[in-house]
Amino acid sequence: MSKQISKAGKTSMVIDRSKAAQAKKILGTRTLAGTVDQALDEVIRLAKRRRLIERVRREGGIGPPPEKLRALREPRDGPVSR
Repeated sequence: MSKQISKAGKTSMVIDRSKAAQAKKILGTRTLAGTVDQALDEVIRLAKRRRLIERVRREGGIGPPPEKLRALREPRDGPVSR
């Protein structure tokens, strides 16, 4: 589904056509405007992934640490009868 890019936000800029062609091929877009718009979306998603990775590193991973997992796996009142 393509987005409608507003003409009100139209701007002029110098773009390296070789880079634009490479990005267009990678992104599978048909127009230069679509390529730029999708590339901007990709940069935003990349920044979000980087923030998430940094948060995981800062907090020591996802989920409880190994010692906590071991404690959680141990039966509390002995074996469960079936």
